[in-house]
Amino acid sequence: MTTLVVGASGATGKLLVTQLLERGEKVRVIVRSRDSLPKAVLEHQNITVIEASVLELNASELAQYASGCDAVASCLGHNLTLKGMFGAPHKLVTEATRRLCNAVKTNNPGTSVKFVLMNTTGNRNRDRDEPISLSEKCVIALIRLLVPPHADNESAADFLRAEIGQHNESIEWAVVRPDSLINNSQTSDYSVHESPTRSAIFDAGKTSRINVASFMAELITNDTTWNDWKGKMPVLYNLVVEPAVA
Repeated sequence: MTTLVVGASGATGKLLVTQLLERGEKVRVIVRSRDSLPKAVLEHQNITVIEASVLELNASELAQYASGCDAVASCLGHNLTLKGMFGAPHKLVTEATRRLCNAVKTNNPGTSVKFVLMNTTGNRNRDRDEPISLSEKCVIALIRLLVPPHADNESAADFLRAEIGQHNESIEWAVVRPDSLINNSQTSDYSVHESPTRSAIFDAGKTSRINVASFMAELITNDTTWNDWKGKMPVLYNLVVEPAVA
């Protein structure tokens, strides 16, 4: 099984790549610089590194890199800097998701390719009734207006939900929604829900990046888990919040 990973040089993306390799999977990654990856990943026999920007590759190149992949995983996000938050590209996650899905469809795979998108619990699943308070609606509306990455996350998930949909011949998808991300060195027990069980604004939980990577790897490699969550936007919470590591 082969998985194409974008955002592989990020804090969660590196962990996902490691998890997949440890499970014996073949992994292709698209990164701007191979130097951004851990030495153990670079030296692994099952890794293929493509040095490029996913938004700068043309359609035929992207289709070539997606060819033969059973899954695509996106851990893309905006850097927490002024340029990363407010500079171009404003729709990094959405445009990458759109272009990757088009690449998969261009290849016309014989079986559905899994697309796993890392997102946020602050983004509601509009296929479900996920009521929130008026005060939370107001805060999210303000965040949507003032913080471009949030609107990008919403748009990327909406593309999969509304444009790819539930019955696409080439693509099945899942959108993973962690709550406030923390760094832990080891996986721990976590719970998975169809919708948030607490307020992402006023009562946020914690989700370790390594648990997000573990769940995404499980979706990719375990068909039972995939069948439980495909076409959905599962929410992850750590069951026990351990001290975060630096």
